[in-house]
Amino acid sequence: MVSVSATVDRLGFSLDERARAPVVWAALLAVAALAWTITVRGAVEMGNGPGTMGLGLGGFMLLWLAMMAAMMLPSVAPVGSLYLRGMRGGSTRTRRALRLGGLTIGYLSAWAAVGLLAFPAAWGAERLASEAPAAARWVGAAVLGAAGLYQLTPLKDRCLMHCRSPLGFLLRFGAYSGKLRDVRVGLYHGGYCVGCCWALFVVLIAVGVMNLAWMGGLAVVIFLEKTWRFGKPLGIVFGIALVVVAFFVPSHPGLVPGLHLDGGAGTMGMTP
Repeated sequence: MVSVSATVDRLGFSLDERARAPVVWAALLAVAALAWTITVRGAVEMGNGPGTMGLGLGGFMLLWLAMMAAMMLPSVAPVGSLYLRGMRGGSTRTRRALRLGGLTIGYLSAWAAVGLLAFPAAWGAERLASEAPAAARWVGAAVLGAAGLYQLTPLKDRCLMHCRSPLGFLLRFGAYSGKLRDVRVGLYHGGYCVGCCWALFVVLIAVGVMNLAWMGGLAVVIFLEKTWRFGKPLGIVFGIALVVVAFFVPSHPGLVPGLHLDGGAGTMGMTP
């Protein structure tokens, strides 16, 4: 993996530009903390179980974006930091803040597109749990198993390499221009991030969209996958663990409360 520090040294960024990194981390972590507050409050109010929690598309999307900001923004901080380091002289703090905002909006827009697919999937999970509970447990097993196997695929590895090594990202965004440049950069990075992590969020449909225990666990795995030196093997181990859990789902449907009407708490669920 090409480290951020090596990339910065190679491209000749100044010490002043390096000093922006803590500011980016602080800003994105603050937004993530606020998003976690909103997410936890929503989970406490609605509990966890199959479906969309009675929310329409608009309400679901607002909650989904809060969840994505909470779970994903910490892992964006290294790329956001590198991005701002590339803004040489003449960029005011306000200008840099606006550009970071554009990057974040573009990134979350990629995950908003996933939310548009997650809504009918969650709705369908609720219908399946109520109308065909016997089949639902097998679907839950298949979802966890497929998500685990995706962790082992070349496509997952390719997308993860992009997230772990920002050199190609840094070189590519230099060709972007125009008022929406930063949004485009965010979308570009967000697209790779979706490719890397989409299967893990399909797991949320099976275990319940408002499952705080799983949300927290997945957020930690995603962050470590992208930033820790042993992140790649960790992702492989987690994928194998999902496959193992999948084998137990047919006999223990409470493991997938998103597909089990009586499993709101579940073995790994969380309800007030």
